[in-house]
Amino acid sequence: MHNFKQLTVWQKSMDLVAEIYQVSTSFPSEEKFGLTSQIRRCAVSIPSNIAEGSGRATDKEFVQFLKYSLGSAFEVETQFLLAHRLGFLEAESLEGLESVTKEVQKMLHGFIKKLENNR
Repeated sequence: MHNFKQLTVWQKSMDLVAEIYQVSTSFPSEEKFGLTSQIRRCAVSIPSNIAEGSGRATDKEFVQFLKYSLGSAFEVETQFLLAHRLGFLEAESLEGLESVTKEVQKMLHGFIKKLENNR
């Protein structure tokens, strides 16, 4: 078992969630149950899956949850690219979110490879 609170990738993904929540407050109110909700739920699933997987009995199981997190990281990237395209997100915010998201994606990918190679 892993202590998810000590994992840098979990900490960084929590930072990403907080940033997405902050930025999405400026999305149009008619998107409350649309893109705003979707991007927030997706972002929350990144650290949530890391935490859930960390409690699994084997690294093989943990890797599966890390892969879910990685998928969610790509999904959330798509959603804020869409938010930018729709004019809900300014270029400066997009760049910051992309930077953090890419870092989380790389960290997840590296962690997955490390655990897979330890088997």
